[in-house]
Parts: sequence; C-alpha cells; structure tokens
Amino acid sequence: LRYVKGVGPRRAEALLKLGIQNLHDLLFFFPRRYEDRSQFTEISKLQPGETASVCGEVLKCSVRPLKRMAIVEAIVGDDSAAIHAVWFNQRYLKDQFRAGRKVILYGKAEWYQNRIQMNAPEYEFAEGDAKTVHTGIITPIYPLTEGLFQRSLRKVMTDSVASHLDRTVEDYFPDEFRAQHDLDELRESVRQMHFPTEFDRLARARRRIVFDEFLVFQLVLLERFERMRERHRALALTGVEVSLADFKAKLPFEFTAGQSQAAAEILADLALAAPMNRLLQGDVGAGKTVVAALALFAAVRSGFQGVMLVPTEILAEQHHRSLHRLLQPLGIEVARLTAGTPAPAREKLLAELKQNKVHVLVGTHAVLQEDVRFKALAVAVIDEQHKFGVQQRGRLFELDPRPHQLLMTATPIPRTLALTIYGDLKISTMRDLPAGRKPIKTFWITRSRQAEVLEHIREKLAKGEQAYFVFPMIEETEKIDLKAAESEFLKLKQEIFKEFKVGMVHGRMNRDERDWMMREFRDGKLQVLVATSVVEVGVDHPNATLMVVENAERFGLAQLHQLRGRIGRGHLPSECFLFGEPETEEGKRRLRIMTKTQDGFLIAEEDLKLRGPGDFMGTRQSGDPYFKVGHPLLDEPILIEARQAARKILNQRLLEKPEWSRFKSYLEKIAIQY
Repeated sequence: LRYVKGVGPRRAEALLKLGIQNLHDLLFFFPRRYEDRSQFTEISKLQPGETASVCGEVLKCSVRPLKRMAIVEAIVGDDSAAIHAVWFNQRYLKDQFRAGRKVILYGKAEWYQNRIQMNAPEYEFAEGDAKTVHTGIITPIYPLTEGLFQRSLRKVMTDSVASHLDRTVEDYFPDEFRAQHDLDELRESVRQMHFPTEFDRLARARRRIVFDEFLVFQLVLLERFERMRERHRALALTGVEVSLADFKAKLPFEFTAGQSQAAAEILADLALAAPMNRLLQGDVGAGKTVVAALALFAAVRSGFQGVMLVPTEILAEQHHRSLHRLLQPLGIEVARLTAGTPAPAREKLLAELKQNKVHVLVGTHAVLQEDVRFKALAVAVIDEQHKFGVQQRGRLFELDPRPHQLLMTATPIPRTLALTIYGDLKISTMRDLPAGRKPIKTFWITRSRQAEVLEHIREKLAKGEQAYFVFPMIEETEKIDLKAAESEFLKLKQEIFKEFKVGMVHGRMNRDERDWMMREFRDGKLQVLVATSVVEVGVDHPNATLMVVENAERFGLAQLHQLRGRIGRGHLPSECFLFGEPETEEGKRRLRIMTKTQDGFLIAEEDLKLRGPGDFMGTRQSGDPYFKVGHPLLDEPILIEARQAARKILNQRLLEKPEWSRFKSYLEKIAIQY
C-alpha cells in the first residue's frame, strides 16, 4: 500500500488503523457522506449563514501578522461581486493565491464589517481542463483517523481510482444475475461511490454495494445453518397438543393472542427431530416465562428433561419461583443450581439429574460445568441470551441428541436486524401485554423541576411504594461516576429521604452483596434503591412503582426502556422520571421518544436508526462489523431481496456452475472474516 501514489509509509500506517491493508481495501473504503459542491452561486447572491461554492479570480492576497498568528486574506471576484476569504496561520497560501488565478471556494458565508466573508473555506485552483478533486463536484467526505486529512486522502483516492480500479476490481456476478436484480456493474459502482457524477448514479452504486454486503453475509449464515442441521438430531417430543391443553387448564389466567401464537410455533418445532433454534422475543412483561414453562413442560411430558439458563443468581431465584409455581401443580420437580449452591446439596442434585428425578433445572452458568450431566435433556431455554458467550452456550449444544434451543430476550430486536444477525433463527414475537398491566407514565424533567418531583416521590414512599434511583456508569470514568453516585446516595439517605431506608448497589460490589441488597429491596426492607449499573434485567418487584434516571441523556434508548421495565409490574400505577439536560438534538430526541411510547419494538427501531446495528447489538461503539455501507433497518428491501437471492443460490447449487466461479472464490476469501 505504501507504494501507491500519495500514500508512503506514514499514511500507510494511519490507513492501517482504519483496517486498510492493501489496494483492494483502499478502493472499498467508501466516504461516510457527501457534500454537493457542484453548483456555483454568484457572489452577489450569497446570503449570510449559507454554505455554498463560488468560482472567481484572485484579485489580491495579503498577510496580516498579529501577536501570535498571521491572517491570510484573499479577495476573490466573479462578474457580480467580490468576497473576502480568510485563513489563520497559513502563510504559504500567500504564494498560491496569486492575482489572476482562477479559484473555487467552498464554505460558509458570513457578514463581517459590512462585507461578505468566508472563514477558512475549502479552496481549489481551476487550471485549464484539469478535473477538480475537492470543489465543483459532489465531494466525498471520508472517515479519518490521526495522521489523515480529507484533502490528502481525497487526492490518494482520485489517483487510486484512476490508475488501479480497472485492474484491481472485476465483477464476480454473471450478467444474467445482475440483470435479474437490476444491479449496476461493480467497477462503475465503486467509481461512483468515490466520485459520483450525480446523486441518482450514487444511489444506484450504493444499492449495488449494499446488496453485495447483505448477500455475502446471508450466504455465510445460511450455509452454516445447513451444515448444523445436517450434523445434529434432536429428540422429537410427542403429544404436544395434549401438553398445551393440560398446561392451560392449570393456569389462573388466559393466554394473550401473542402467547398463543408463540406457543403454537414452539410446540410445532418441538415435535420435529431437527433441533429447534428459536428466538422468543417480547416486550418487558409480555409473559415470556409462561411460554418457556410450556416448552419445558412438553419436554417432561415426553419423558425428557429441560433446563433454563439465566445470567444472574437473583434471576435464577426468581425464575425458579415462577417455574415452581407453574409446574409443581402438574407434578414436575423444578430445582435450582448456582455458584452459591452448597456442596452437599449440589452433589445430591447432580445425582438426581442423572436419574431424571429432577425434571427441570434452573441455573446460572454453573449448569454449564463439566460434571453437570442430564439423563435426557430435550429443551434448553436461555434467558437474556446475549449475556452468555457462544462458547459458554456451546457446552449444552455439543450433546447428542442436541437439545431444542429457545432463546428469550426482553430487548426487542427489529425483525430485519434479527434476520441479519441470526440468519435462520426462527423468531416468535409477542407484542401484546397481559391484561391488567398498567401503563407507565414517563416524564422528562429538567433541573428546575427536580425538587418538585422528589417531594412527589416522598409522598408516594409514605404510602408504602418503593423507588429506584439509577445513575449511569461509564467504564472509562467509573471511579468518578461511582464517587458522584455515592455522594448522591448519601444526600438521598441523610437529607432528602432521611425517614426512609435507602440502599445502594453498584458494579464493584461482589455478587453476594448485590443479591442481598436486591432481596432486601424486594422484601420491602428498603424503600429506595440507588443503582449505579443497570438494575438486573427481569427482576420482578411489583411494589416498585417509581424510577428516577439521573443524567438520562447518557443512556441509550434500549437501555432506558429496559430500566423503565423494572417498574409497572404490579397493580399500582407507575411513574418514570428522566432527569436530564441533553445538549445534542439526538439526546433530546431520545428523551422525547421515551415520553411518547412504551412500545419496546418501536423504541428498538428508533434506537437502531440513531445508533446503527453494530452499536445496537453491542458489537462495536459505532458502525457494524460486517456492513461498511448497508444498514439493515434503513435498507430493509435490499436485505430481503439479498436473502431471497442467497436462498436461490444455495437451493439451485449455482456456485457449482462455471459462470459463478469468480464469486465462489471471492465468497471463500471473505467468509473467513465472519
């Protein structure tokens, strides 16, 4: 790469930080946005505050030295008027802005001392027939890193596209396939992505690049899924319809439409000898545990066992209680295993598991240990599955026959993103909430109204209700955050709510301390719980009706929705107060969305639009590891088309045909990254 014109060793090092190792990477490193600098405005028609391109002749240029800087001022005129352009500490420009040279300026026009002026505009001299690179065109703006600048990178890209594109990039799709999907030729698409001649051409080029990204990703996922399906068999459960009828007969409530639909989909999968691989998603409080209990019941009714895997001990305790309440009347033994289970009890439990005396086991990652052996495990339910590493979960699924897998999440995942991330994982979605759930009123509170809110909370606490106070915890500044939260905790405890019991949990406490504090709150021994990390997902406290989120603008939308889901679980009305003074438009928009809706699916989609898929799934701070250009939500039609094309390519074994050989070798090369 260093030998490419304009790169050299230093720039090659900077480009490496952006993942650019060779010429191919460079050509596929696309702009993050574009500025339309192609239209020129007459200088006399410029308005203050307007960002525009002007083209004129250098009339004069001077340098004014000040105490600690030098101001370079050029006067540029066209047939209508003249404009002053000013740069700071760039003396070398004096030699470039020679009178009579034709120049293009692009920048923001401002009114200064009764004249129109541009401060530090982008500039480019228009010499003869030479093409401009920075102005007078739809100008690419590239992502940068330390040691890279727009002008120099743009120049490198211009030379690379002109000299190397035709030799480095060739289209790997057969012409017939391109025609079927109305795709532009790859080489021309790459050229237009860097230096578009018009916005319509850019849109078509982008569509081609996005389609390719989605197609490759879907092919890799579908191939993996096929291999997995061929390799593994599962235990087919019998009499699932009878199981459903018996289970429902013992419930003190009716299934919602969403629960009925999800139950039918899951039971249909369980009756097959191929392992189920299904995601059960529903908003906070949608009643997923009951549906999971049905799947576990179906396993036991067929003579097998079930396991539920949860991320924390307090959740293991809660789910154990819920499953015991639901399954014990049906004659099913539910046991619990965590890291805190005493050795003698653990030994007894492991022996009973091997003999199928324990039908359903609920536990943390302790159930994944080598010596935990089931007699006949048929169904594994994994709650908040993103908290477990793929390797950790793999322990369960190395078994033969392989257990049916039901993943549960209360972080609603937009359908397109689920398709993208999970490939052929089937999805059951429960959008409705059980009857009797009260809506949570949400308010965005600025500093001036906070005292009034605290007084309102005191009145509610006096009536026996409970409250959460949540503070953000950002890793890099953890100590500072913890200090701030601790001083707020003392203020709440000693001044604001001194007549009530106030406790605190934070990420630095050990698990036992944290669980003990959560239990104290659950059992009503504390009225207020201050938390510096996300309050445990899924923990049920029907009496907790109030939540204050401090510095709410520092949380993501999905995170705020998860937090809010900790309240509103009982029969009393609940209120969530978002304390925040966001400085950015995006921060304000997040808080406004929270006050307007409680629909987790809508919030998830908004979150995805605001943050991008990589960040949504926690893969990266920004962007996505697999898609440089495509966005699963904003490009949904292309994603669906690419998915259908991927299925067709595999079903018709197109990759075995000679005309697909170029794409096949490209796919093999790129699949290693996944």
